[in-house]
Amino acid sequence: MKSPFRYFKTSPEVIRLAVMMYVRYPLSLRQVEDLLDERGIDVSYETVRAWWNRFGPLFAAEIRKRRVAAHRNWTQWRWHLDEVFVRINGETRYLWRAVDHEGEVLECFVTRKRDRKAALKFLRRAMKRYGRPEAVVTDRLQSYRSAMEIIGNGERQLTGRWLNNRAENSHQPFRRRERGMAKFRSAKSLQKFTSIQLSLHNHFNQERHLYNRRTFKLNRSAALAEWRQLAV
Repeated sequence: MKSPFRYFKTSPEVIRLAVMMYVRYPLSLRQVEDLLDERGIDVSYETVRAWWNRFGPLFAAEIRKRRVAAHRNWTQWRWHLDEVFVRINGETRYLWRAVDHEGEVLECFVTRKRDRKAALKFLRRAMKRYGRPEAVVTDRLQSYRSAMEIIGNGERQLTGRWLNNRAENSHQPFRRRERGMAKFRSAKSLQKFTSIQLSLHNHFNQERHLYNRRTFKLNRSAALAEWRQLAV
C-alpha cells in the first residue's frame, strides 16, 4: 500500500499534529500556525487547511473502520438521537447526531429540513453501519416517531424529560468548535468537518472522570500511539 504522505516534503508526524490540533481543539487555522511556529515548524495557515482537507477524511475513515468493527461485536443497548440547528450563510441547516449508551458519537448527518424524510435517512444511515439498537431515546419531535414506524421499530422509542441529556451534551464540543471556525460556509464543509471531528473525539475521549490518574495516562498514551500509526 502506497503511503498518502509520499508527495509531501513535510514529515507525517507534523501533518498528524497539525490535523489533530485543528480538528480536536477549538483553534483557528492561524492559531494552529502560531502554535506550530512556537515548536519551530514554519508552515502557513493555508497549508494547515490543505492538510486537514486531504488527510482528515483518511484519518477519520481509518478510526471509524476500527470502531465500527468493534461496535458490531457489542450489544447496542440504547441510542440517543438529537438534532441541532446550524446557520450557514443565513440559512438554517440541521445537524443530526446519534450517541450510544456510553457516550460514543456514532453518526452525524446534515439536512436542510427536519421532517420525516430527513429523520428516516439519518436512521437508515446509522443502522446500516452499526445495526439496530434495543432502544432509541429521542425528544418529542414527531419526525422520529414517523420514521421509526416506517423502519418497524416504533415500539423501541423512548421519550421523557432529561432522558436525552447524553445526546444534547454531545453537541457541546461541536458548538465550541463552531465558534473557533467562525461558522461554516456550506453544508458540504459542515458534513465533512463533523464526520472527521466525531471520529477524533471518540478516539481521544478517555472519559477521565471514570478512571484514576494512572489509568487515564495509560489510555491516553495508547490513543496517541495508535494515532501515530494511522495512514502509514
